[in-house]
Amino acid sequence: MRYHRTMVPTVLAALVLLGVAVGVDRAAGLRQGTALLVAGARAGVQLLLVGLVVAVVFRTPGLGPAYLLVMVTVAAHTSARRIGGGRRVRLGAATAIAAGALVPAAVVLASGALPWSARSAVPFVAQLTGGAMTATTLAGQRLRDDVHGHWDQVEGWLALGAGPGDAVRPMARTAAARALAPAIDQTRNVGLVVLPGAYVGLLLGGASPAEAGRVQLLVLIGLLAAESIAAALVTRVLAPAFGARRPAVPPEVSTGAGHGR
Repeated sequence: MRYHRTMVPTVLAALVLLGVAVGVDRAAGLRQGTALLVAGARAGVQLLLVGLVVAVVFRTPGLGPAYLLVMVTVAAHTSARRIGGGRRVRLGAATAIAAGALVPAAVVLASGALPWSARSAVPFVAQLTGGAMTATTLAGQRLRDDVHGHWDQVEGWLALGAGPGDAVRPMARTAAARALAPAIDQTRNVGLVVLPGAYVGLLLGGASPAEAGRVQLLVLIGLLAAESIAAALVTRVLAPAFGARRPAVPPEVSTGAGHGR
C-alpha cells in the first residue's frame, strides 16, 4: 500500500527533474536534450522491467547466473559501441567487464562477507558490472583518442622496430589510470562529499548506519578492484589492435569536437 502511495509523487518528481535537465541543456546549448529524454524514459521502463525480473530471480535463484550473463553482455555491447571498432573491441570489452565483476565478487562471497544467496550476490555483482563497464568505456575511449591524435608517435615507435602493442603501451597505461579517477575520488571522499547509493538505499530500507556502512565499504572497495581490473585488461587487449592500425573516431565524437562541445 505504501508503495502505491509513493509512486505518483516519485513519477512527478522524476518528470520535473528530467525537465530541469533538459531546460539546462537548452539554455547552455549542450545539444543533449534528446539523449537526456531518451535516457530518462529508458531508465523508467528498464527499472520497472528489471524489478519484475529480479523478483523472479529472487524466487528462483538458479536463474541468477543467466541474468548476470545478460547483464555482462549488454554492458559489453554498450562499452564496445562507445569505444568503436569490430569484433576484437567487443570481445575485449566483454572480457574486461566479466573479469572486473567476477573476481571481486568471488573474493567477497568466498570470504563470507556477503552470503551466497541470489538476494545478496545479484545486486552486488550488478554494481560491480556497472563499475567495470564505466571503467572499460572510459579507458577504451581515452586510448582510442590518444592513439588517433598521436599517431605520428606510434608510427615513430613502429619504425624503430617496436611491436604494435609496445608502441601504444604508454598511452594504454595513461588511459587506464585516468579511467580510475572517478572511482578513486568517490571512495576517497565518501561521506564527506557524497553518500553513495547503496548506503542511502539501505538506510531508507531500515538498515542501521553501521550495517549500511559495512555493505557500502564492500561495494566501494569492490568497485575499485573491478574498475582497476577492467581498465587494465581492456587497454592491454586493445593496445595491439590500435597500434597496428590507427583507430577511427566515431562521427559523433569528431563532429562534436568541431563544434567545441
